[in-house]
Amino acid sequence: MRPDGRARGGLDPHEMGSEGANPGRGGPDVGGFAPNTSQQASLSVERNSDDGSACGAGAMDADVEVITFGCRLNAYESQVMRDHARAAGLADTVIVNTCAVTAEAERQARQEIRRVRRRRPDARVIVTGCAAQVAPDRFAAMPEVTRVIGNAEKLDPAELAAAATARVAVGALGRARTTAGHLIGGFDGRTRAFVQVQQGCDHRCTFCIIPYGRGPSRSVPIDRVVGEVETLVAAGYREAVLTGVDLTSYGHDLAERPALGDLVRALLDRVPGLARLRLSSLDPVEIDEALWRALAEEPRLMPHLHLSLQAGDDLILKRMKRRHSRADAVALCAKARTLRPDVVFGADLIAGFPTEDEARFAGTLALVEDCGLTWLHVFPYSARPGTPAARLPAPPVAERKARAARLRAAGAAAVARFLESRIGPTAEVLVERDGLGRTEHYAEFQLDGPPVPTGALVRARARAAQDGRLTGPVEERLA
Repeated sequence: MRPDGRARGGLDPHEMGSEGANPGRGGPDVGGFAPNTSQQASLSVERNSDDGSACGAGAMDADVEVITFGCRLNAYESQVMRDHARAAGLADTVIVNTCAVTAEAERQARQEIRRVRRRRPDARVIVTGCAAQVAPDRFAAMPEVTRVIGNAEKLDPAELAAAATARVAVGALGRARTTAGHLIGGFDGRTRAFVQVQQGCDHRCTFCIIPYGRGPSRSVPIDRVVGEVETLVAAGYREAVLTGVDLTSYGHDLAERPALGDLVRALLDRVPGLARLRLSSLDPVEIDEALWRALAEEPRLMPHLHLSLQAGDDLILKRMKRRHSRADAVALCAKARTLRPDVVFGADLIAGFPTEDEARFAGTLALVEDCGLTWLHVFPYSARPGTPAARLPAPPVAERKARAARLRAAGAAAVARFLESRIGPTAEVLVERDGLGRTEHYAEFQLDGPPVPTGALVRARARAAQDGRLTGPVEERLA
């Protein structure tokens, strides 16, 4: 759903173009960590976007309801909590898994908690997630809330058991050094799964509070990730998306110091049954040479890169404490196209960051064309209390929204041009539901003709583009 409560259309788990939201570093991606010493890749079914919005009305298992806000990390963790609650035999409980990416996301969570109490007046209401981690007292002060638990505690089965009664259980994450040690037991019939390979962030962008809710950067060893992806493939999944809060920092904390490109190579070499591998948000300054080579040489690595760009003006980037320049972004896209001519780019962009005037915004608007961006996640800047950017003067809210609308219009035009360019050629489509799927470039494709099973991989020929998606008949069943 959107942050205003309206349901989203389509299938896009990366989509974050909503009012009042700011992106985190990784579009998080989507995972979690546990307070134990094991490190294991975390699997998440495709459920959420990264904008702090709720994933519909929640997911219910008997008397336990889990309502998820925010990123795919939270979506994975919600499934872990659901499994723990089921194992503990919990009854009449609602777990609200919050997001802290913006103050608006917190407001929505508090609003939902009040709705939950009206709807289920006798239920235990447990609040957790990033907003609960960074501001537990605000949620504990709500009379509707039974317990508040932190991001580590929510993955501890003991904290979800009926016997756990401490009203607030939120530990510090500053020294966290483990990732999730949980394997989701069920995947709800989905065709794309998220594999959390990294957690936390060591950087401090001035607009972002997520590092305080997720702790320092830590990675899952390659062998563990390979094992989890093998499990996915055996369960029938054809596509895996590697996710993390700061995905391109993968491996810096491991003894062998593998890079993200090394992990990609290992997965494609050691899991031949994986049809597609996709990456979530990438930091432009951290793309390693092994990843560049994989992009050029590995057809199963999808030609779709989502970049954490945020702005197209060097002074604004500096004030955001980003580590790349505008020229770096343009050069990166040019290099990627040289290595993989059909590559398509997505990007996170913030409109109306503090001190941004019309001339500096023009640099961001022009970046859409200069980099050849297609899939835009646009955010009007929303001040996050406790962040350095919140102390700087920002444009009026109306101007931020107007600039965001201009960026979205540029993005819509870019999508229309891209879809038009794909009419005529064939595309490989992974069918996700009701004959609707995704191409290699992440474009939606509605298949014409007889029904095609969910999870099928087909070759289809685009005959038209309408309503933001390609349409056409199946020419060949590939898998």
